[in-house]
Amino acid sequence: MIGKPARNIPRERALEHVAGYTIANDLTTRDLVYRPDLQAIGTDWLRAKNAPTFLPTGPFIVPAAFVADPMDVTITLRLNGEVMQSASTEDMIFDVAALVSYVSRRVRLEPGDLLCTGSPAGNGMHHRRFLQAGDVIESEISGLGCQRNECVVAADRGD
Repeated sequence: MIGKPARNIPRERALEHVAGYTIANDLTTRDLVYRPDLQAIGTDWLRAKNAPTFLPTGPFIVPAAFVADPMDVTITLRLNGEVMQSASTEDMIFDVAALVSYVSRRVRLEPGDLLCTGSPAGNGMHHRRFLQAGDVIESEISGLGCQRNECVVAADRGD
């Protein structure tokens, strides 16, 4: 989470603008991604990623001062107790400082803004296993905690 305004920040100073770290699980309704009626672009990420409850965040924000090295934590995702994703942040293509710097060159970052960094290999597409009602997802990052969410079917998806 961004702690102070950031615009055109060099990589070397980017972490000065980070207030803290948290867990965010970026969910997608895969059957809503592709839109045959949108031939020019073919996808509708807005519709597929923005249903209520689709970015569970937390359980809390750990202040940056208490995270010795954000590039040395382990990200784990379990589905019904089975590990589906597990990797160290040191394996990320772009580190946190590079991401903050890059985004600050495109938009002004404000306190409270969240930057999601992506996740390790092994999402539902990889396993060809998609979430179903009753599934339990546990997202964990070492030193940041663990969030636990149960999947339910919405009464009205708003398709």
